[in-house]
Formats: sequence, C-alpha cells, structure tokens
Amino acid sequence: MDAELQAMVEAGKISAKAAETLDQLKPETFCIHKSWGFGRVSRWNLLLNQIVIDFETKKHHTMQVQYAAETLQPLPGDHFLVRKAKEPRVLQQLAKEDPVQLSQIVLESFGGKITQDQLQKALAPDVVAQEEFKKWWDSAKKALRKDGRFSLPAKKTDNLTIRDKSISYSEELLESFRNARQLKSQLGALEQILKNAESFKGKESDLQQLIVQVEEIANQNQRLHAPQAIELLVLRDELCAKLPELKAAPLSVAQLLKESENRLSNTLSSVSTSRQRSVINEFPRAFPQDWSTRLLSLLRSANARLVGEIAKTLIDNGHSEALRQNLHRAIKEHSISSEILYWLCKERGAGLDLFESELMAAVFGALERDQFNENRRGSKLHDLLIDDRELVPDLIVNAPSAQARDLMRRMLLTPAFEELNKRSLMARMIKVHPELQSMVSGEVESREESWVVSWSSLQRRKEEYDDLVTKKIPENSREISVARSYGDLRENFEYKAAKEMQTVLMRRKAELEHMLSRARGSSFEDADTSQVSIGTVVTLRDTVSGESLHYTILGAWDSVPEEHVLSYQTAIGQALLGKKPGETAELPTETAVRHAEIVSIEAYQTRTDESLSTVA
Repeated sequence: MDAELQAMVEAGKISAKAAETLDQLKPETFCIHKSWGFGRVSRWNLLLNQIVIDFETKKHHTMQVQYAAETLQPLPGDHFLVRKAKEPRVLQQLAKEDPVQLSQIVLESFGGKITQDQLQKALAPDVVAQEEFKKWWDSAKKALRKDGRFSLPAKKTDNLTIRDKSISYSEELLESFRNARQLKSQLGALEQILKNAESFKGKESDLQQLIVQVEEIANQNQRLHAPQAIELLVLRDELCAKLPELKAAPLSVAQLLKESENRLSNTLSSVSTSRQRSVINEFPRAFPQDWSTRLLSLLRSANARLVGEIAKTLIDNGHSEALRQNLHRAIKEHSISSEILYWLCKERGAGLDLFESELMAAVFGALERDQFNENRRGSKLHDLLIDDRELVPDLIVNAPSAQARDLMRRMLLTPAFEELNKRSLMARMIKVHPELQSMVSGEVESREESWVVSWSSLQRRKEEYDDLVTKKIPENSREISVARSYGDLRENFEYKAAKEMQTVLMRRKAELEHMLSRARGSSFEDADTSQVSIGTVVTLRDTVSGESLHYTILGAWDSVPEEHVLSYQTAIGQALLGKKPGETAELPTETAVRHAEIVSIEAYQTRTDESLSTVA
C-alpha cells in the first residue's frame, strides 16, 4: 500500500478498506462513478485530503478522499472503457475484423450482459460511427450467432449475454421456446423460429417435435385463450409452408374459429394485427355457408386495422358490392362506426363509390356521438380530419353548393372540434367552395337581384357548366387518383398540378352555379321604348361635336363592344338606363365624361341574338 495512505490509516483519517480502494486510484488510473460516469484520476493532494478526477462531463473535479473511496469504482487496465480511452484504434480495428472478440470484451467489462442501447452507447461514436452502428450490429449478430456462445436479444430491451458453452442458433431458438412458460412468450419464441426457418434446413426432425408441442398448447388453450391458440396455429401453418417436410395435425385455425363462433368479435380483435389477415382468410373454410355475412357483421365493432383487413378479404373474393351496400346503409342510418369512417377516409373510399360529401356528414355525426359517449376510439378520425389537409376538400369537391352550405352550417354548430381547428377546416371548405365565405364572415345571405340575360348566353353558360361537371371535373378526379398512386405526394409534380387544376375547376363551378342561380332568360320582347331599358336601341348626339352615336342595351352576359352592343351592367349601360328622349346622359370614357342627348329609342330586334359574344 502507498506509504502516505498507510500513514492516513494509522492516523485514523481514513479506514483500511478505503485505503485499499484508493491504492488502486493512483494518478493516471481510471475509474467510474454511478452519476458522473467514466473518469481518469488526475492527481492526489493527500495533505489537503483531496483527490482530483477528470470525468468526461466534469473536468478537474475535486473529491474528499474518504468519499472518493466510497463512490468510485477502480477499473482494471483491460476494461473496455480503459482500452477505449488508451487504444481506440485497436478497438476500431477489432470492430471491423473481429466483432465477436469486441463483443466479448464489452460483455466481460459490463458484468456479462448488456442491452443493444447500452452497447451502442459504449461503442458509438468512438469505436463505431453513430450512423454506421445499425449496419455494424446487423453484421455482428450474424457472426455472434455463428459463434454459438452468445445469447442474442429478441428485442432492443433484452440483454446480450455469453454462455459457458457454444450452441447453434437453431438450438438456441428451440431452447427459448421450451423455456417459455407464458403464451405470449411462446408466441414470441415461435415467431423468431419462423423468421429464421432457414437455420433449420436439415434439422426438420427437431422442429417436428416442436410442431407437436405447439399443437398440444393450442389444444389446451382453445377455450380459455382462443386468440393466442389461433395465433399459434397460424404460425405453425406458416412454418410448415416454409419447410414442407414438417407435418401438421388435423387441428386447424378454421376449427378453432368454429369453436369460438359465439365470441368471434372478441376473438378476432384480440389476435395480433400481423396475424389478423391470416385468420380472416380462414373464414370461408370455417363458415362455408355464410362467411361473408359474418365478416360484414364483424365490421361494426372492428378497429380501423381490422376493418381494412375484412374489407380487403371481401373485395378480393368478389363481395365488394355487398360491402358497399352494407356501408352505404350504415351511413344512411347514422350507425356507421368512427373506425370504419377512419378507414374509408384514409383509403379515399377504397374504390367503393362511397367517398363523397354524404360521408363528411356521417363523420360529423360519428364524432359527436363518440364525444357524447366519451368514446376515445373516435380520436383517430378526429385527428385524421385535422392532419390530412386534403381530406375535407376531397370530400366536398363534387358537392352542390346547397349541400356544401349545409355541411358548413353543421361545421359551425358541431361541438366535436375546438374553435381553432374548426376555423382551419372551414377555410379548407371555402377553398373549394368560395361562395361559403359569407357564412364565415357573418354576412347576411339575402336574396340577390336577378340578372337579365339573353336565352343564347344562358344556354352557353349551361353548356359550359355541364361540360365542367360531366367531363372536366371527373377527368381531373381520375388524374388525381392516378397521380396519388405514384406515391410521396410531397415530391409528386403530377399530383400537385392536378390538385391546382381541381381548385381552378371547382372555383369556376361555384361561379357558374352562382351565376345560373341568378340568371333570368329573356328574348327582350315588349321592351319599354319610352325610356332607355334592357332590349332597346338608343340613338344619341354628342352635345359638343354633334356626332351621332348608337348603342344597343342588352342582357348581363351580352356584349359586342365593336358593334356598340352593351350589357346593361356596364358603366355606359347604367348611365343610359331610364333616360328619355330629349334628356342628356353623362357617358364615361377613359379620360373624361362625354355629354350626349337622347335622340330616339327603338325596340331591339332578336335577329342578331345568336351573334352576340359572351363575357365572363
């Protein structure tokens, strides 16, 4: 023992045990503290009863000698942390050339066990680069399995350990299943065996015994733990499919489903999501007479993931129309669940012709119902509506203006959304239907004055609207659908262009609907010629130059300026309306006002009506 330490013990300043520890903590040696981590002893100052430590996060830290002896753990020279500090290049080379030896050094230094996260913290970034660790660990695991002495963790929170003797990875997997006592652990072990089925090539006899054991466990648990028993048989069947030499007993998933006939909903929803499709695929064998009807009834209480699996099975087996009718009826009856609505919205109707404005009304109803019943299952649908910024526009894009207004009113009244979210959703609705803006700004929706238009201009507007609704908008919807299938909407130019065109088309649709709702067709017969009115031809004389002028005043959408045919809504048309022969009108020009006297007023002849051009 160091002489100074011996003197301190004899003087009663420190205990003999503390002196023994401190004797291993001489300057330039290494240690570890439970709070401050790894450090190097910098110097002693025993005269002042102090020891100075350089920790990684706390340099030049002074500690009392007795306290240092009680809280510091001396590290031997071959400890991994010491070697990392003194010879990092040697360990880096080991990581590249011999990950097995490196792993053994780490394990022996940390008490024989370490989790993946702890291993990564120990190695990265000094020995293995942080961004390369996952790739390195995947490669290292293969080498460790081949070595046979290491027990590899099934998940990140499990420990990597080292055994006294070497066994093959396949033997380790079988041992893991045999040692499992809980159904959950047995399922996890069997799943690992399935993932590594290639390791059992040529060892099928060992696996055959396992298959028998799996079937015995499933048989024993089919009544009390039906979901887990079914999963065991699903995994067994997948394992037999990978290794055809294995033979399965008659006990089947279909048989267990029949045994669970009276509790199918609970059974199916308790099966892990990764196995639900395999179980659903067994329904035709379990219930050959009415399997589709049973699956349709299960939809009502299924979660969103299970809804998708059931729907896919029905569609793949030619029952899409039955599925559509079932869901359509549920929407009409306001009995559709928020889970089904979530799936329909997420999948944009899944090709069932159900993705429309009526679906949005059902969403409001389901969210309000879930809120009243304090049902948290509706939160996913609520969040989807908020987070998917294209969902609301996609739902109401083809809605007539009147229906869009009804949905906006419903939005204003529903308690299902906070005020900030409600405003965001309404803004998305207005983007598609600009005419809804008045409902948000609080403007009073009053009866607007009708527009008088010629029959020919009215017909042209109607034809434009029909072309928009029956051709351009459906074509645009198909383009969006195709572009969406290309994936990654953030970088999808075709999708963005199609969505921009959708905005243009829907804005024009709203404009035309608004215009057509106000238009009143006229042939301009029986026009009042006692004054300038719609459907008259007026002759004027400039009061300054004496120049003679002629204007034909017609409907709101009728204008041929080069022929002096004007809409009554133009500035000149408004200046002339109501004027009588002999009166003077002030006609606006680009630079000033022109004064002209009304000379005569005649009725317009409809013979030129077809030649009139239409302005937007």
